[in-house]
Amino acid sequence: MNFLAHLYLSNTHKNIMIGNFIADVVKGHHYGHFNKGIQTGILIHRAIDSYTDAHPIVRKSKRRLHERYRHYDGVIIDILYDHFLAKNWSKYSEIPLDIYANSVYELLRENHAILPDKIQQFFPYMVGQNWLYKYRTIPGISDILRGMNNRTKGLSKMDLASEDLLKHYEEFDEDFQVFFEDIKNYLAENFTVLNNNR
Repeated sequence: MNFLAHLYLSNTHKNIMIGNFIADVVKGHHYGHFNKGIQTGILIHRAIDSYTDAHPIVRKSKRRLHERYRHYDGVIIDILYDHFLAKNWSKYSEIPLDIYANSVYELLRENHAILPDKIQQFFPYMVGQNWLYKYRTIPGISDILRGMNNRTKGLSKMDLASEDLLKHYEEFDEDFQVFFEDIKNYLAENFTVLNNNR
């Protein structure tokens, strides 16, 4: 799961959304200075990642990519699954994706001072390029994958992954939709704080 899915799975809890968003750059137990809601978001993010990595559907998705991308297969699947969430957004939310994305950016702007330095550094690019909304199209995903490849100095070859997306589009879409129902159920059962109406 990448940014969009982690934010969506936080439901409408603002502090949990912030924690879920920043969790990748908060290591170990170095989250005690955040408020309880943000701490909960960080822990939920980690639970999502663990559940995702162990899920047989996700492993099936990764197998389509592993020979070409090796240990980057999981990173690519995270991005591709965000594409399918964005593409199918109206199935999961009554709020249009562009409005939802702007509300997330505003929430993060309002809390900019508490965001870790690494988040503060890329946040202007995220907003300027509207990453959350960009996930919904193939060209948008291709741009994001190119950017990720550049971060690895071309070693990951992630810029080629849009070819694999198109080749296995229906299979990835089906994988995502089955998996996403599973992870929503998992979170509802294990994190009661998330159990309110969307």
